[in-house]
Amino acid sequence: MAVFPQLSMNPEVREHLHKVYTNAEVVSELGADVAEQQFEALLWCLSHPPLYTCLRVSTHLCPLRDVQQRLQQHLEQTQSRCPAVHTHPELPDVLLLPVCGPRPVEPVASAVIVGSQCGSAVLRGAHVFTPGIISTHKYMKAGDVVSVFSDVEGKCTRGATEFNGKKVFVGNGVSEVNRSELFSSDKPGRGLAIRMTEPLYQSPSFDGVLTDELFLQNLPSVVVGHVLGPRPGERVLDMCAAPGGKTTHIASLMGNQGVVVALEKVRSKMEKILQNAQMLKLDCIKAYCCNSINAVSSDPAQGYTEAPPFLEESFDRILLDAPCSGLGQRPNMSYSWSLKEVCSYQPLQRKLFTTAVRLLKSGGVLVYSTCTVTLAENEEQVSWALKTFPCLTLQPQVPHVGSEGMLGAGLSCEQRRLLQRFRPELCWTGESFTHSPEKLLQDANKDTIGFFIAKFSKR
Repeated sequence: MAVFPQLSMNPEVREHLHKVYTNAEVVSELGADVAEQQFEALLWCLSHPPLYTCLRVSTHLCPLRDVQQRLQQHLEQTQSRCPAVHTHPELPDVLLLPVCGPRPVEPVASAVIVGSQCGSAVLRGAHVFTPGIISTHKYMKAGDVVSVFSDVEGKCTRGATEFNGKKVFVGNGVSEVNRSELFSSDKPGRGLAIRMTEPLYQSPSFDGVLTDELFLQNLPSVVVGHVLGPRPGERVLDMCAAPGGKTTHIASLMGNQGVVVALEKVRSKMEKILQNAQMLKLDCIKAYCCNSINAVSSDPAQGYTEAPPFLEESFDRILLDAPCSGLGQRPNMSYSWSLKEVCSYQPLQRKLFTTAVRLLKSGGVLVYSTCTVTLAENEEQVSWALKTFPCLTLQPQVPHVGSEGMLGAGLSCEQRRLLQRFRPELCWTGESFTHSPEKLLQDANKDTIGFFIAKFSKR
């Protein structure tokens, strides 16, 4: 049974999402009861982590099987209960590890409160680092066994000794620090603070493990790179690239041959892309601090440039992994954005999409993706794009391991089949999967974050 509450959100946002999942087309196709069940399942599953950890292997540096063997050996040496490391038969650079949970862990008397982002990371295998801690009991010292709780609504006061607000238990661990080391200085602390020994969801920590060979990445995010299909020698653009997971995957798929241009409007995030590229030994990546809306030149006299703005039709393939409302992220127990904020992304995405079409060569490929579950940011954007840009046609996606597009945006059955939407609510039962080998692929492809992919070609 589910151990966490449903994802809580602003009532207006909940009602907006409810209308999406119970729209007239969906109800006509499935019936009102099934539509309602799917919406309720969505709210439950979003507060729980996916039941598989997905690791992308740097296959441009080393063979998948070699990394699989080294990772299995590492886990056998460091884990008391070692999960088997599986390959994904349709994604040649992916390793999968089953997550064990929820486990029957009982909290102890000493509580540590962490931020919701830190709590979500713990549920996916991380230990607790100093910046994530908000509150501890008054006398906590190194070596104490403590229970870690996530501050769901962000209402705990930093440095408090007690907290009676809404919190969710995520597991037990051993403190590596004294309380005085956490709150006695104005400077933010660093380093490991709580080593998780009994997490509610058991998943290995990958901090410092095979750092240039493995990249933690959600499975749909890996699928995006394969759907884009970059080839050695091409010129590829990643328009909203930070922190660089998809950028480095594109470069790896190209065998580090060609040019991958990564754009990011926040300089510190752009620098993170370069750090990841350097760590993974990918020198074909060129990153620039740039708002991608302005990445195309309006000056017909401008010649070729390596840096933005670029001439129209400068790229063979473009990935627009667009800024979005992020409603597909898991685990997430509280979503604080207003309906106005949720609805603010559609116009921005259309501006970015328009730039992408201008920058794409004739015959080129454009992939649009989001990590959200609304119609407005997904299927409705596809409908708008096909009407606005007659030069674009939808293309089949390989691999296609998710579901088809949702009803409700006026797309034809064939158009929806060409889309790929990852819908974890369709497999949600509230029970832990059996993790049997024969069910591994089926479950891993379904129990993901919420995600959307559309692939276009330009005539």
